[in-house]
Amino acid sequence: MKRVYITTALSCLVILAAFVGLFKLMNLSGRKEHIKVGFVYDNDESTAYTYNFSLAKDAVEKKYGEQVEIFTSSNVLDEDMEEPLREMADKGCDIIFFNGYSELIRKLAPEYPDIQFCQTSYMDMSDQTVPENYHSFKGEAYQGRYVSGIAAGMKIEQLISDGIIKEDQAIVGFVAAFPTSEVISGYTAFILGVRSVVPQAVIRVSYTGTWSNYALEKSYVKKMIDDGCVIISHHTDTIASAVACEEASSKGVPVYYVGLNQSMFEVAPGSSLVTARLCWEPYILSAVEAVMSNRRIESVISGTVHGSDASAGFEDGWVAMDDLNLQVAAPGTQEAMDKAIEQFKRGNVSFVFKGDYTGVNPDDPSDTIDLKNGYTENKNTSYPTFHYILSDIVTVVE
Repeated sequence: MKRVYITTALSCLVILAAFVGLFKLMNLSGRKEHIKVGFVYDNDESTAYTYNFSLAKDAVEKKYGEQVEIFTSSNVLDEDMEEPLREMADKGCDIIFFNGYSELIRKLAPEYPDIQFCQTSYMDMSDQTVPENYHSFKGEAYQGRYVSGIAAGMKIEQLISDGIIKEDQAIVGFVAAFPTSEVISGYTAFILGVRSVVPQAVIRVSYTGTWSNYALEKSYVKKMIDDGCVIISHHTDTIASAVACEEASSKGVPVYYVGLNQSMFEVAPGSSLVTARLCWEPYILSAVEAVMSNRRIESVISGTVHGSDASAGFEDGWVAMDDLNLQVAAPGTQEAMDKAIEQFKRGNVSFVFKGDYTGVNPDDPSDTIDLKNGYTENKNTSYPTFHYILSDIVTVVE
């Protein structure tokens, strides 16, 4: 009887050992137990853009814990990208994320074929040849811009209804860094969102020539407020626009702020309306998972794939609206925003860049567009491509 027990026990041990060996063999050819992840930031977390991007790093740490080792490098200018990139590679990173616009990343990627390089898109990649280990991504920002424009339009409508401003004073101010298609697409979607509520609204745009200059941006906003703009938004990295609006609002000036990437409610509680935010977490979490499971990134993410490039909007959580200020927003604003967001989630995006509008390419006046039939943004690339200035609607102020 003892022999039977011994034989059975030995058989169980043999089977258990076989299972352990098989598991190890499968793990070696399948999922990684530990990887190194790098994040390279063009600025630091004191700026809205980088702070928002860093939330994805926090999400990776929270989800994977000790399974990942994370390295970060901040305040890296595009022209200085090579050294920190090589440092990340030398540390053994399996995947590196960049929120800067340097072309060096794409050029250096072939030197490190075992590392996946993921960069926020900085140009139209639809006709570009890229290395196998290079990827670009971005949320479809125009969706959030349009919805935040609805919130702004609702507020302007309230100001008109209450007799605080006249109909011809429905003027929006927008401080922008550069006249790129990404920036132009954003403020065009924004003013079209405003005009979906207040058809006579117009927008004045000023370019700072830099992504991050607090004093310059604030001076531009103050001038816009002095010139009668009642809504201010921006595509720059500092909190200057919010601060300027709050200072004016505290003195009784009817002006309201619409944010980007980071809620400014604490900075501007009396003037902040709402914030549109690109959510980097869905892509970055999926990309990390792809590396851990030895799969191609584009086969794992939830979004629209354009080769090695990817984008998505509200439907996949790549765009979100933060902190609607109910103490400031007009009644019915949330419902109006939700209605538009639901359309985006259903895949209906044709209503944004559409209407009785004519646009002119600022770099080539012979290049024009008629929006009666509409324009589909992010159709073939995650980088925004709408680059036309709407006649009689958009005024660029030097």
